[in-house]
Amino acid sequence: MANQKLFRSRPFALTPRFNYLPDADRYLLALEKPTHKFNVIGAGINGQEHIRVSMMEGRADIHGVYDPNPRSVELAKQNYAQFNPQGSLKVYDSLEAACNDPAVDGLMIATPNYTHIDVAKVAVQSGKPILLEKPMATTLQDAYTITQLAKSYSALLQVGLQYRYKPIYTEAAHEVLQRHSIGDVKTITILEHRLPFLDKVNQWNKFSKFSGGTLVEKCCHYFDLFNYFAQSKPASVYATGSQAVNYQDFEYNGEKSDILDNAFVNVIYENGVRANFNLCMFAPMTYEEIVICGDEGRLKAYENEDYLSVQRPAAYLEVLCGADRTSRISNPGYPKFIEQTGHHGGSFFEHAAFIDGIEGKKTSAATVSEGFWSVVIGIAAEQSVKMGTVVNIGDMLAAAGINGAIV
Repeated sequence: MANQKLFRSRPFALTPRFNYLPDADRYLLALEKPTHKFNVIGAGINGQEHIRVSMMEGRADIHGVYDPNPRSVELAKQNYAQFNPQGSLKVYDSLEAACNDPAVDGLMIATPNYTHIDVAKVAVQSGKPILLEKPMATTLQDAYTITQLAKSYSALLQVGLQYRYKPIYTEAAHEVLQRHSIGDVKTITILEHRLPFLDKVNQWNKFSKFSGGTLVEKCCHYFDLFNYFAQSKPASVYATGSQAVNYQDFEYNGEKSDILDNAFVNVIYENGVRANFNLCMFAPMTYEEIVICGDEGRLKAYENEDYLSVQRPAAYLEVLCGADRTSRISNPGYPKFIEQTGHHGGSFFEHAAFIDGIEGKKTSAATVSEGFWSVVIGIAAEQSVKMGTVVNIGDMLAAAGINGAIV
């Protein structure tokens, strides 16, 4: 983690009103020089976030980008210039050049989901640390292939499942996994009600064959949290869902959108923990909720942005226990400048963890194996919706020629 002086002063140091100060007169507002240089592969909405957050975190500079879309490249230059007006962002004309440039010591892959496997195969030839956006792949075989690449890869390969760094989930993990405030976990429920998917270049996120399906593309975050809190591997999945409202009349290149906009997903774990996920993507808000019940108490937490003028907490967490344990209510959060970097600050600490990992420090960032199991649940859920039956995880993996016990 960057030192505390950097965390305290950096947002103020980056404010233009302090540009009048000569470098020699900066102490509290001194900007420490980055010690790492990263390239960003894919400069869409996630890639732009990686640029901003890396520059804000401060220990790494973004050296260059590769993206075939000219508008994405121009926006990347604008985002970079906000933090380094005198600098120059290198633009590569090929993926290979961006991955193998000896001037950089890390890669961030934020290309469309279906391209991750091909990009990863090129990126690992560089031997550099890699942050691979979620979902790490859209098919079981591709996800498994990446796990095999990782096993023989000597550098860090981190998966971008940054929701575990959101304030409510960070605090929930502290209460449930460290303090054992609610005893042994028995059930987990997560709810997400939100707006529809936004537009993407070539609208790839409107089609399951490119995104992996809604329950892979978006919900892998929540399935990672299921696995994280259950501390076990999934045994079976049953899901129902439909395309009830969003993009029913949407066509692109003559093809109709086929993504789910609502679903209920039930997961049973090998250790007996049961988990349920509730998704609605046509709600006029952004709301997430987690409820974890143990044999000695219950934890509930939520994030809320409903665009109303009514004042209510943006984040809330409660731990309710019996007479022999303490209970508490809190409003977890990071400083505003960190939360505004994306995903309520989760993106900031994902990047901090990436650099910590490069520097040999232990982190709680998602590993490739954890990324694999988050995708497994999503794929099983998509299959269950189509077939209307329970999907046995062992059978699904065996049918794909994968031995889940070794992942």
